[in-house]
Amino acid sequence: MAFGSMESGDEDAPLTEINMVPLIDVMLVLLIIFIVTAPLLTHAVKVDLPKAASSMNQTKPDNIQIAIDVDGNTLWNGERVDEAQFAERLAAAGALQPQPELHIRADRMTPYEKVAQVMSEAARNGLTRIGFITDPTGAGHHR
Repeated sequence: MAFGSMESGDEDAPLTEINMVPLIDVMLVLLIIFIVTAPLLTHAVKVDLPKAASSMNQTKPDNIQIAIDVDGNTLWNGERVDEAQFAERLAAAGALQPQPELHIRADRMTPYEKVAQVMSEAARNGLTRIGFITDPTGAGHHR
């Protein structure tokens, strides 16, 4: 008795055809389940939300210009300050909200140690927004 084909032949040959009927039945059942459940998944509560126009209140932080000359003198917004005044002003600037940005302008020949001290003092007072101002026209030129 040959289940796979109607032609007569070797009775001991293995069955070589796949029966597709159970696979099609399973696919049809899954299709019906998805058709029934799909509208339930997309159902949402309709809420009429209030309309309001608002914009973020952004306060631009101040910029503090710190200049360091060749001799290691520190200038705060163009005004020369000693170490005590500098520390006092950094503490006052660190307490401001929003935090001001420090723009450091150091002379080319200023020792790096002085610039590092200024940055360290600023960070100690909570001022973390520090930028270096450079002269882009002098790039690559050395004395």
